[in-house]
Amino acid sequence: MKKPLQYSAYALLFTAALWACATSHAQSTIDGTWHINMAQAKLSPKPNVFYISQGWYHCVSCSPVVEVKADGTDQPVTGQAYDSLSVKEVDAKTIAITLKKAGKAMSEQTRTVSANGKTLTVKVTAHPMNGDQAVTGESTAKLIGVAPAGVHATSGSWQVLKVKESDNGITETYKTSGDGVTYSDPTGETFTAKFDGTEAPVTGAYAYNTVAVKKIDAKTIEETFKRDGTVVAVVKLTANGKTMTREVINKLTDRTSTYTATKQ
Repeated sequence: MKKPLQYSAYALLFTAALWACATSHAQSTIDGTWHINMAQAKLSPKPNVFYISQGWYHCVSCSPVVEVKADGTDQPVTGQAYDSLSVKEVDAKTIAITLKKAGKAMSEQTRTVSANGKTLTVKVTAHPMNGDQAVTGESTAKLIGVAPAGVHATSGSWQVLKVKESDNGITETYKTSGDGVTYSDPTGETFTAKFDGTEAPVTGAYAYNTVAVKKIDAKTIEETFKRDGTVVAVVKLTANGKTMTREVINKLTDRTSTYTATKQ
């Protein structure tokens, strides 16, 4: 999939998620190393909705919905890329969240609301499955509608406006050869897939474990990513050798975002 911040996307989708794609010739326009420009991202306007009330955390916009005790202990969850979640109220305006898979921390984040209650800042440290260096990022969201009463100040419907991420999370390399492509990035994620639409394994990713790649035309590729047989994202990528544009459809949360990468 390629990212940005795919790790913190599991942290209840307070970041964009962007999935990698490829083209079909040995001297393809996609060959090389690319850098995603997050300042140019067109993020989905669909808000993230969550609240903390009476000691429980509820993520309404998660798919499936997440409901756990907000007591700072690891709580089991199902249907997500992570299998446990801890939520802690740090103070009146901040909460801390940790996601784990099989006991290993996937990401930690803090969510802090502004003094006027209208802006939420989310800081994330993500730990790649096969990488030693953490990916860090920060996103900013605005409150949609009226802030709910009687709940923690971070609660509400939040539209993500911008995302920043460390270079190791927004750099990727592609190499095409004949009828397939190999993808890799600094976090340790990689796959080799054919352009005939058959599923291929992905290693080093939490959100998905297979990808199927199809060529739409000379410049456009469609990728379908699955986790344990369930489609999590469909991506259309168009490359001209200098820039790549991705339309990313998150099939679990019905969000569509568009990203641009520049060849290095």
